[in-house]
Amino acid sequence: MTMLDRMRRHKGWLKWSLALVVLAFIVFYIPSFLDDPTAVGVGVASGEVLADVEGRTVTAGQFQQRYNAQIQAYRSAYGGSLSAQLLRQLGVEQQVLQQMIDEQAALIEAERHGLAVSDEELAQQIFAIPGLQENGRFVGEARYEQILRSQVPPMTKAMFEDTLRRSLMIDKLRAAITDWMTVSDAEVERDFRLRNEKVRLQVVALTADRFRSQVSVGDADVASYFETRTAEYRVGEQRKVRVLLLDRDQARSRVVIPLTEAQRSYNNNIALYQTPEQVRASHILLNVAGKEEAGIRTQAEALLQQVKAGGDFAELARKFSDDEGTRAMGGDLDYFGRGRMVPEFEQAAFALEPGQVSDIVRTQFGFHIIKVVDKKPAVTRPFEEARPQIEEQLKTERADEQLAARAAQLAAQIEDPGDLDTVARENGLTVTESDFFGRTDPVPGLGVAPQVAAAAFELPQGRVSEAIPSPRGPVFITLAGTRDPYVPTLDQVRDRVRDDLIRSRATELGRQRAAQIAAVLRSAPDFAAAAKAQGLEAKDTQLVPRGSPLPDVGVSAAIDTVAFDLPAGGVSGPVTEGDATVIVRVAERDEVTAGELAQGKEAFREQLLTERRGRFFTAYMNRAKERMQIEIRQDVVQRMLAATATL
Repeated sequence: MTMLDRMRRHKGWLKWSLALVVLAFIVFYIPSFLDDPTAVGVGVASGEVLADVEGRTVTAGQFQQRYNAQIQAYRSAYGGSLSAQLLRQLGVEQQVLQQMIDEQAALIEAERHGLAVSDEELAQQIFAIPGLQENGRFVGEARYEQILRSQVPPMTKAMFEDTLRRSLMIDKLRAAITDWMTVSDAEVERDFRLRNEKVRLQVVALTADRFRSQVSVGDADVASYFETRTAEYRVGEQRKVRVLLLDRDQARSRVVIPLTEAQRSYNNNIALYQTPEQVRASHILLNVAGKEEAGIRTQAEALLQQVKAGGDFAELARKFSDDEGTRAMGGDLDYFGRGRMVPEFEQAAFALEPGQVSDIVRTQFGFHIIKVVDKKPAVTRPFEEARPQIEEQLKTERADEQLAARAAQLAAQIEDPGDLDTVARENGLTVTESDFFGRTDPVPGLGVAPQVAAAAFELPQGRVSEAIPSPRGPVFITLAGTRDPYVPTLDQVRDRVRDDLIRSRATELGRQRAAQIAAVLRSAPDFAAAAKAQGLEAKDTQLVPRGSPLPDVGVSAAIDTVAFDLPAGGVSGPVTEGDATVIVRVAERDEVTAGELAQGKEAFREQLLTERRGRFFTAYMNRAKERMQIEIRQDVVQRMLAATATL
């Protein structure tokens, strides 16, 4: 969890590495992932079990609560234009279900360790949540319940406190499993330098595409290449299916949205079309946790003087800020509205004009220096401007509602594969047969439909699936054929083999050419001019840390290793990465100074320790889950996923 996340929520909130990702997008200080547990969807009862973890169940109603919260979170973060199709592409449904299974597993493991959360611990956590404080004090019982009711969706006190208690249980488990871990001074210094050293490079990349025109291959060459690499072209198990599709586009084309309905939707969801006043700010944070506060304030004041003297705010943030979530971006927090940050930070930021820098701002997280970059006034998008979007969204919702209801009706009439044709004939539908496809391939006729593909490889012969969501609408499928893994003949993959061979030879030509000119580039007084004389271009980078994408080659650990070992002015030998061979010159090095290390060491130690504890806890929970009986009821899950398509 980044420091920015902690500013938006209490810093003790769900620190474990399997954290409920739904919270990561919710902009309130307290979570809002509870909703009416009976509002599930067509064809799925609230109490139906999606997954069972050692006797602890995840029901459809619980899933819908969490799913609704995730959707609300995404829409809060990205606006009302977030489409149902995009949500399906993101795989939000499966993510939410896996999170809920992981949560149940963690709670079981916590109980196995004898962990519990007392009422006093729960109360202390509630009193400490910034969103439940006014002037540094708890808002009181009545206001507390009012705030919970005002969340989207609303919460009861019992629901919220039960959720918070579970979260604290997982916090305790994480602490019990990982708090023994430490990081040595040598490890901190090594990793601090590795992550903060930067180089500015000139990159000459000899890509395979540059040499393709120089490569010619004959049939014998292709055949020889294929014979030595047949395993690379092996095709895994494939299946084909007969498909009864309820076409979403056809259903949408028949939906007409009256003007009054579009207007009502606009009025009922006016917040989706309003953008409140926002500021874009950057900050430098000096964390005070476990440190002597007076000394940290002195450091903050010294940094503020550098900023006021014309220092580069972004560069100072990269070097000195303890906010690991924004440090690499120069402290940039992007745009945010009121209620997104703790009160002290918000008050200071909104009081500044673009270009102004705050004095030292003290919050519960430490000392901040804030620079406001831009301001946006509050605006409301007019109905006429939003109307096309509203109508399209309502058409999709109505069509999906109709399709879900129709799928439920048809499901009751389909028991075996022969029923597909009967139902299709009686309802003016068509049953089609796909070509063969693999487990991870797009489904012919449907596109990228991982749920359909997964069902096809689990479906027994002679059975028909439940309604499965797909990009084109709900489908019923039955197995039409299987094909065992095989090595194709050369004729079946000739074009692919030819292209692979050409690319391989072009890459080798690039490697040879790089070897020929390496000495020339290394000894040249002007690297870029020497490259140009060879018919090549030296592309410049900014000062970049390890792991940054480089021109024409992207991210390359091999090039990083070579480049960061060179002195300023040094030129590498040829380094092959994928289809390219690269020669780099280090134009500038930005080393970590002793002062930077001393100032950032302890904050980085905490960051490094958090990362390692997170990885350890994830691995621990993966092993713990292997010992548990976890059952996922795919038939219910598929009906549940079809229901979520109507949201």
